[in-house]
Amino acid sequence: MSTRIAFLKGHGTENDFVIVPDPENAVDLPPAAVAALCDRRAGIGGDGLLHVVRSAAHPEAASMAAEAEWFMDYRNGDGSVAEMCGNGVRVFAHYLQRAGHVAEGDITVATRAGVKRVHLAKNGDVTVGMGRAVLPGGDVTVSVSEHSWPARNVNMGNPHAVAFVDDLGQAGTLFSPPPVTPASAYPDGVNVEFVVDRGPRHVALRVHERGSGETRSCGTGACAVAVATARRDGADPAVTGTPVTYTVDVPGGRLVITEHPDGGIEMTGPAVIVAEGDIDAEWLAAAARR
Repeated sequence: MSTRIAFLKGHGTENDFVIVPDPENAVDLPPAAVAALCDRRAGIGGDGLLHVVRSAAHPEAASMAAEAEWFMDYRNGDGSVAEMCGNGVRVFAHYLQRAGHVAEGDITVATRAGVKRVHLAKNGDVTVGMGRAVLPGGDVTVSVSEHSWPARNVNMGNPHAVAFVDDLGQAGTLFSPPPVTPASAYPDGVNVEFVVDRGPRHVALRVHERGSGETRSCGTGACAVAVATARRDGADPAVTGTPVTYTVDVPGGRLVITEHPDGGIEMTGPAVIVAEGDIDAEWLAAAARR
């Protein structure tokens, strides 16, 4: 009988992930293997993969081990490495609690974008300290077919271009990355959010995530959208000294984003584990050779 590798499947506002618990970093997950696991027809299916590793066991996270025992080694659905995934952190933390590695309350998680502070609430919601937004200067434009819009360049540990549109249908199919100019603004690719207003401090978005295509939700994208919308609305907590909160509807649900006067951003939303099982190691090894 072949060796089998444990996995779980989870989602945060329908941004879904394959979860591979691997505390000692013993499972080889090259890009081809990750892409095969995330394939919705020939694999398990997911927008990305959460590789659960002890920080001390991973060369990219060892320096954070004193602050955070666990490292979220996040991969996009195409197998590429990503700095951060906001919905992924919530699902990652929920998995740690389910597995008995952490308890309800405050925990820390190491990511390629630094250590993130997470609160696991009694009602099941998870709040993640997402860090501060960086707003690089320079004009950016997003285009779809004959439409073009100015976009706000926001970095949440990963890059975002936020465009305000009249109708979310103007974003098109989002099968392929919307053209963004100048290309030099995003040398490693970019997540593109299309945003409409729903009410006072309430917006909705659609998103193309680099390496994954259109997804049902994007946590860092929701944070980038909240910050971009606040600046458009003339709200800057660093200036007023008052936190600002936006409700952000995504196709898969709803997130609540708060920006504090010190620049810190918190995201609150649900996290769900829907299944668990085993991966056939022989199949995974074959997929890795493709």
